[in-house]
Amino acid sequence: MGMIVMLVIVFGLMYFMMMRPQKKQQQKRQEMLNQMKKGDHIVTIGGLHGVIDTINKTDKTVVIDSDGIYLTFNLGAIRTVEPTSSAAPATTDSDTQATDANEAAADDDNASAGTDAGSDDTSSDDANKADDAK
Repeated sequence: MGMIVMLVIVFGLMYFMMMRPQKKQQQKRQEMLNQMKKGDHIVTIGGLHGVIDTINKTDKTVVIDSDGIYLTFNLGAIRTVEPTSSAAPATTDSDTQATDANEAAADDDNASAGTDAGSDDTSSDDANKADDAK
């Protein structure tokens, strides 16, 4: 009797530890596929990035525009969908100004480093050695 109870407990734990999370993941994936629409950015299981051109729910296919090349895939080949509304992150003017200031400072650092390195010019040394050899 005790062995049967233990077996039921083990199967119950297996269900809650393995099968239930997998079912939730499948439901989440199905919801993602159902919410796809034209213009969404997607990535296929093969790593191809593109934009949805058309979706055929009856045939379970999707036509993807990848840099002007139109390819047809099964819906099962879609790994991720990035809706068009979240594709363009919102930036504020202060973020843009801070980025511009950082880039300008980096350019100044690179320019000053270039003038220091210019004083140690090896091409003029090579030319002098060539003249001495003649």
